[in-house]
Amino acid sequence: MPQTRDQIRDDIQRRFARIAQSPQKEQKFPCGPASAKRLGYNPDDIDALPAAVTESFAGVGNPLALGELRAGQTVLDLGSGAGFDSILAARQVGPTGQVIGIDFSAEMIDKARRNVMSLGITNTLFTQGEADALPVPDRSVDVLITNGVLNLCFNKPTVLAEAWRVLRPGGRLQMADILLEDQATPADVTRKGTWSD
Repeated sequence: MPQTRDQIRDDIQRRFARIAQSPQKEQKFPCGPASAKRLGYNPDDIDALPAAVTESFAGVGNPLALGELRAGQTVLDLGSGAGFDSILAARQVGPTGQVIGIDFSAEMIDKARRNVMSLGITNTLFTQGEADALPVPDRSVDVLITNGVLNLCFNKPTVLAEAWRVLRPGGRLQMADILLEDQATPADVTRKGTWSD
């Protein structure tokens, strides 16, 4: 029997809570520092971070490689997880910039807050929220980064509309994500697993 939206959402939320709390137990999806290195992040940047920051990395690409961040910019990290991309962005925008991390997993938000505190990073703010109702004012963000989030959202047009709402004129969306191509067969879809895989 197909799952309801609430069941799918709960499964996704439980999965990311597990990745926050016990990342070494994740078996279905690549995560951690080795995955980040394979996706094109600078190995020196990764190796310089504590394990608590890198172990729960669950991205699918490197949205930071899509455009340069500048000092003083405001960056929104949608699906910020344990803070990996947010920390790298915070270092790039410097003390005059700000990074706002939003994630729907309370466990990830808690871990991100601990991670930035342990590194002494003060230009970040993490808050629990939903991608289709961002708790951010209109036109307040220079760059919105997101890494493997849109594919998990039910109402993609609403999520993208929210992204455009919060971006300032001339702002950018830097997205890394996965998609299922049109030619995928039902057997391919079955092999891929559930939404939370």
